[in-house]
Amino acid sequence: MPTAKSTLKRPLQPMPAAVRAALNERGLMTAYRARPPYQQNDYLGWIARARLEATKLKRLHQMLDELESGTLYMNMAWKPRAR
Repeated sequence: MPTAKSTLKRPLQPMPAAVRAALNERGLMTAYRARPPYQQNDYLGWIARARLEATKLKRLHQMLDELESGTLYMNMAWKPRAR
């Protein structure tokens, strides 16, 4: 999760226990933490804004699949910057 000193313009989103459990279960917490803070925050907010539980689950699975592939962010091509 982004730190309190973050430069994010949107409010920081808390990580729900179900999201944390899903990331750990699929072994994707490291991939999640490797994403920029804005992406981490956007994913959590996007999942939280869903009204229906079915929609939350669909969005959670999309996030997990994108983290696993490592080449997508919100259905858009994404490539990590070389460090």
